[in-house]
Amino acid sequence: MRIQENISLQQFNTFGFDVSAAYFSKITSKEDLLASVLWARTHHLPLHIIGGGSNLVLTENLPGLTCLMSIEGKEVRQRDATSTLIRVGAGEDWHDFVTWTLENDSPGLENLALIPGTCGAAPIQNIGAYGTEISEFIDQVEVLDTTLLESDNPWIYLSQPQCEFNYRHSIFKSYPGRFIVTGVTLRLPIPWSPHLEYADLKKEFTNTSKPPPIEIFQAVCRVRQSKLPDPKVLGNAGSFFQNPIVSEPKHSELKEKFPHLISYPTPAIEGQTYFKLAAGWLIDQCGFKGYKMGSVGVYDKQALVLIHSGGGTGKELLALAEMINKKIHAVYGVDLIQEPVCLP
Repeated sequence: MRIQENISLQQFNTFGFDVSAAYFSKITSKEDLLASVLWARTHHLPLHIIGGGSNLVLTENLPGLTCLMSIEGKEVRQRDATSTLIRVGAGEDWHDFVTWTLENDSPGLENLALIPGTCGAAPIQNIGAYGTEISEFIDQVEVLDTTLLESDNPWIYLSQPQCEFNYRHSIFKSYPGRFIVTGVTLRLPIPWSPHLEYADLKKEFTNTSKPPPIEIFQAVCRVRQSKLPDPKVLGNAGSFFQNPIVSEPKHSELKEKFPHLISYPTPAIEGQTYFKLAAGWLIDQCGFKGYKMGSVGVYDKQALVLIHSGGGTGKELLALAEMINKKIHAVYGVDLIQEPVCLP
């Protein structure tokens, strides 16, 4: 483990905000992680864990120790008649991992192609796209439990139910800072079946109901690239807001006022019917698509994406997000929840 001082984090957050970490370490093993956590605790410093930086808004220089999760490794651990078991290190790039699974005849994750970030962040955020969520495939998540640092073994494995997954939520968000993900084990079902429920994918496959996994993967990449800017070119974190979930009465009220409202039914919660609203549509209807406020703004091809063109700050971006949220609440009576985490 090597501790560095005053390290710029501009290349470690996809918005490209130019802030620095007071102390910084790159984590390439479980031993690195444990040593870094203990170092921060010994020096009474706050600890921050970052990965690909694609779900992160940095508002100012970070105090304490910032650890870059870089644990690599991926392998097929077991394959039988019903599933393929694959383990991947928390620092592996998610899209590269999805590509690797298809190259190794292990389909299932193709709808989640081109989502930025690391594999360790995937279960924390319960990433999802085009009718699929990572929680469907989680077998177990390996974590360092920071409440067990004084024990003989602070490493534990959380099963899928123990992760308490929900829409863009998990136990890792319920107890921030307690669990640090070091590895993820996925169980991909056999036989494979495609998920083409979303309109964008249906349009891609009007002539077949069961295209090969690689074609779905390629279609998802095409659709995402047509709507989302490359963070290497234009700073962004993908979808900035979650799609709000409303009750059936609220949905009926909105549908009466706004007949073209875009929404999708969600699985019942405690026997009650709920609907997921398209946050991008709400923002677009309020006139924000393409809106600019200094160095930050709303992407002109997808209103769900906030962008940073350079030279701005995380605080400016949050001010824009607050402006959008207030307008959405005033017009529709619903609140938007942002996806990226803010630090410090």
